[in-house]
Amino acid sequence: MADLKIKPAKLSDQIVAQLEHLLLEGSFAPGQKLPSERELAERFAVSRPSLREAIQKLEARGLVSRRQGGGTYVCDNLVKDLTDPLFSLMAQYPDSQFDFLEFRHALEGICAYYAALRGTESDHKKIKSLYEEICLNQQFQDAEAEAKAVSQFYLAVAEASHNVVLLHLVRSLTPLTEQNIRLNLAALQQRDGIAEKLNDHRRRLMQAVISRQPELARQASNGHLAFIEEALLALDKERSRIERSLRRSQQG
Repeated sequence: MADLKIKPAKLSDQIVAQLEHLLLEGSFAPGQKLPSERELAERFAVSRPSLREAIQKLEARGLVSRRQGGGTYVCDNLVKDLTDPLFSLMAQYPDSQFDFLEFRHALEGICAYYAALRGTESDHKKIKSLYEEICLNQQFQDAEAEAKAVSQFYLAVAEASHNVVLLHLVRSLTPLTEQNIRLNLAALQQRDGIAEKLNDHRRRLMQAVISRQPELARQASNGHLAFIEEALLALDKERSRIERSLRRSQQG
């Protein structure tokens, strides 16, 4: 009869499983440098040769890459795939910005729902800190920093959802989201009081997540994006009226 004895998993494979779990849950972001071999070996209470063997297996699977004398980094292939020339081209066209806003309705709404359902105190602290950073950048009138902070605010909400699929999707789309936010803010800044209204929407979203009200959080997210879309459409109509008026005056 064949030997059916279950063999214990190899130590390096156990380390691989632990590291894969950390990558999957988002503890290490794409492009991020991993702790040194010494630090990781101490954290897992294993020998450095076993840790090194595990890193080699992750590298063979395309999850990490090693740089000579520079350490080990999480691969960022997914982010690169979603920021190729086609997506860069798409980001330049106004109509595509509305399409992306519609996509954000579904994605950020469900992230907000689960963030309110599952978010931890640590998640709440990070979301609140980023909200305050947005307000601070507005005071300094730093549009680039504001757009980045807003993007990170939404990413923090996705992290708080504790859904690895949502997290990695939102994280991979961060460059496009930041570009969408930057264009939206640039277009809307000509309207009086717009910054205060946008911040009020974000504050409602933050409070719904922190107070653990999933449906209210989803509604706050969708209401925020609907407000942006309506404001942008109103600006387009106003711009069209002005252009028609100018054409008529030139013809007269």
